Amino acid sequence: MRGGHLQLENVLGHSLKGTPMGEMADPIQLKDEGNERFQAGELDKAIECYTKAIKLCKDKKVLAVIYRNRSACFLKKESYTNAASDASKAIDVDATDVKALFRRSQALEKLGKLDMAFKDVQRCSTIEPKNKTFLETLRRLGAEIQAKLKTTFSTDSRVQNMFDILLDEEMDKDKKEKAANNLVVLAREDAGAERIFQNNGVPLLLDMLETGKVEMVLAAIRTFAGMCTGHKARTMAIIHLVGIDKLCSIMAVDNEDIALATSDLFQCINDSLTGGDRRTYGKEEALVLDASKDLKSILLALLEMVASKKVSGHGRDQALNLLCRNVPRKDKKDHDHSKSLFTIDHGLKKILKVCGQIPDLPDQLPMTENTQLIASVLLDKLWDDLRCDPERDHYREVCDEYIKGKFDPNDMDRNIHAINALSGLLQGPFEVGNQLVGRQGIMEMMVALCGSEREVDQMVAVEALIHSSTKMSRASFIITNGVSLLKDIYKKTKNEKIKIRALVGLCKLGSAGGDDYSMRQFAEGSTEKLAKQCRKWLCNSAMDTKTRKWAIEGLAYLTQDADVKDDFVEDEPAMKAMFELAKSKDKTILYAVACTLVNCTNSYEKKEIMPELIQLAKFSKQHVPEQHPKDKKDFIQKRVKRLLKGGVISALTVMVKADNLLLTDQTKEMLARVFLALADDAKDRGTICAHGGGKALIPLALEGSAIGKIRASHALAKIAAVSNPEIAFPGERIYEVVRPLVSLLHPERDGVQNYEALLSLTNLAGLNDKLRVKILKEKALPEIEQYMFEDHDHIRQAATECMCNLVTCKEVQDRYLEDGNDRLKLLVLMCAEDDEKLQRAAAGALAMLTAAQKKLCTKMTLVTLQWLEILQRLILHDQPQIQHRGLVIVYNILNSDDNELAKKLIESEILEILTVIGKAMDNPKRQLVIDVARTCLVKAMDLGLIKPFTTPS
Repeated sequence: MRGGHLQLENVLGHSLKGTPMGEMADPIQLKDEGNERFQAGELDKAIECYTKAIKLCKDKKVLAVIYRNRSACFLKKESYTNAASDASKAIDVDATDVKALFRRSQALEKLGKLDMAFKDVQRCSTIEPKNKTFLETLRRLGAEIQAKLKTTFSTDSRVQNMFDILLDEEMDKDKKEKAANNLVVLAREDAGAERIFQNNGVPLLLDMLETGKVEMVLAAIRTFAGMCTGHKARTMAIIHLVGIDKLCSIMAVDNEDIALATSDLFQCINDSLTGGDRRTYGKEEALVLDASKDLKSILLALLEMVASKKVSGHGRDQALNLLCRNVPRKDKKDHDHSKSLFTIDHGLKKILKVCGQIPDLPDQLPMTENTQLIASVLLDKLWDDLRCDPERDHYREVCDEYIKGKFDPNDMDRNIHAINALSGLLQGPFEVGNQLVGRQGIMEMMVALCGSEREVDQMVAVEALIHSSTKMSRASFIITNGVSLLKDIYKKTKNEKIKIRALVGLCKLGSAGGDDYSMRQFAEGSTEKLAKQCRKWLCNSAMDTKTRKWAIEGLAYLTQDADVKDDFVEDEPAMKAMFELAKSKDKTILYAVACTLVNCTNSYEKKEIMPELIQLAKFSKQHVPEQHPKDKKDFIQKRVKRLLKGGVISALTVMVKADNLLLTDQTKEMLARVFLALADDAKDRGTICAHGGGKALIPLALEGSAIGKIRASHALAKIAAVSNPEIAFPGERIYEVVRPLVSLLHPERDGVQNYEALLSLTNLAGLNDKLRVKILKEKALPEIEQYMFEDHDHIRQAATECMCNLVTCKEVQDRYLEDGNDRLKLLVLMCAEDDEKLQRAAAGALAMLTAAQKKLCTKMTLVTLQWLEILQRLILHDQPQIQHRGLVIVYNILNSDDNELAKKLIESEILEILTVIGKAMDNPKRQLVIDVARTCLVKAMDLGLIKPFTTPS
């Protein structure tokens, strides 16, 4: 066996080419067929042949050869466990089978079992001491084992040192905390995690948890997270040693950092048990490592936490977060949604219980300001994950049964719990909540609660009315029946919390016509009065955040009116108060702030209405939407300037960093729309970058709804087209910008998006090779080439400029070297265009291509007969930049080793032009051009095509 190549043994020299597998019953024939399949690269068919041969073969020696050959197939397929197993079966027959030994060694090395691989190669080199492949492999494996041992001993000593410090009761507190944090760092490396586990680290970490000291508990939890990352077997062992109940009890404590760290640990456990582990296990190990029971236990434990009074608000938030992340399918193409169905059966009522909690009543579940919104998000995600009507009917029935079961004429607390649960549904799967609101008695109950003497009843009822009046038809119903009720509450109540909610209800009903100026619900000036009161509450810092949040909710509706928008941006204290609230811990505010900003910047979706249709509607006496005078472009621009001056970008950058569950795709889309509106004026883009807007846009462009990603990508393109990308997107972030920009090159995007994406990619491609390679990896090249054929002058020019910056890449040069396309011809012909920018870009690309690839000098003369005329036109151009590029192309042709082509060039009028330019007086403005012309003449002299000019003596 030479060179370690995979060779297949042919026993008895049989050969049956082309014999169908189905007709074979002879193991030798099947083996030979397998060999042929292997040589042809058909590995699956080769394995099939060998497997059939193994079942039929009785001869041990032949069987060993077949196992050895199948081992070679598995090696090629990177199925190393199977490769090692088959090689072992061959070695069992013949312990000196050098091929089988070497194959097993290769497989074991890939499985990370270096010591066993080393032993196999050692045996190979003993059998064939002169085989260079064996000797080289032996040396390499020996060095790797030494390095691994060094690391292991080093890690062992560090782990032991940490344990000694932590176990020493007399050691001072600072040293113990430092040792605990060092243990976290060690656990992030696989070698460190394994040493901690093997050195009886789990009991020690459990002792750290029992101390109850926050720093020690955090360190223990984070160490467990490192140990569980990407290792299924170790994860399962840790679950059984620590216990799921124990982990849940830690997450339940009233400490935000501990709850978050435990949630991260649960996420690591889930990822490792559901496919985050990339290790290869054999069949026996895979059977032992069946994680389905553990995953089910974790799911049940989290559902138990959702409605448990023993769980803190932070712990409940994290339990709900984990359910949101891991229960619904991430990809709707995956048909298995059993986790969602299980959660609906065992936990839907528990989630509704959370939604129904009234913080102002005694004996309620501990919650944070975000808990109920996260529960609504989970309800929505579960509903969205259902696949058919019977499943949706079951979901509705469970909700209906829960809410009906809470209604009790003798217990008002149970009634308001039911109405609040309904509010939770209306904020989640609106379709389900809306249907329940329509049931007999529900709306009447809301109206009755509004008239209750208890303030808490009024508060819950008003909130439910607000959430249920989202649809225009229901708003119309409530305008008829509920406006007087809300006005009564607003006027009579002395409780500011109820007053503000009643006001928001009036705001919502007052904005039911959207931005249609002709569809105002209330009398002229009423909406401005409501907005003024909202702004007043918003600026009142003495009020709690939750109450002030409702003021923003009101503005989110009222700012559909252009007068209100203008008044709001002119009220700097109110604007800044909203931005400060947007940065607070209460993330339930995000949606309302985003709505208000979308309204103020007019960045919502507006359908273009054809003038003919408007005339037709007027003629047929249909309603025609009217634009408010203050919704025209100059007013919008003034509002944008005011928002930027007020600090909107710093608020947006904080909002974007919020937890993904509360920053929904809809909210992300609205933020992307706002960014795009703010970046419309090129003069404002520097301000956006200076406050971190460029960085904030990247996650919006990579995650969210399709429209949101397009809007964010477009905003990125606007910024990257005119700014220094290294300042706008510092560090490694600049590479994350490429994918969103490339997405704008898709043919379905509009011309402005295509154009600005090309400009920004040109800017990026001019920076460094790494960025150019990234652009090519994102498969932008075919799209850029396509736009070079575009009819639109600006897009064609931008694409050509982008290509000019990309031609230094070998991959691009190879495409121009390929035959059977018009790439090079297009570039040459573009050099003759009247558009100077296009001409300059094309000439620049051609100059760099011909410098890098000498073959292209000859090829450019074959793609069009006009090449010489075009070249003359370039070097006679009155623009020095274009003239310089043309002269560089001339020099490249002279330097291309094609003497015939160089001769043809010098015999043309080009020599006369070069001479005139070269003899010109030195001129700083044109010196670059003159120097290149002189270099061309010197090169022509070197080639013997012209003689040096000599003066007579």
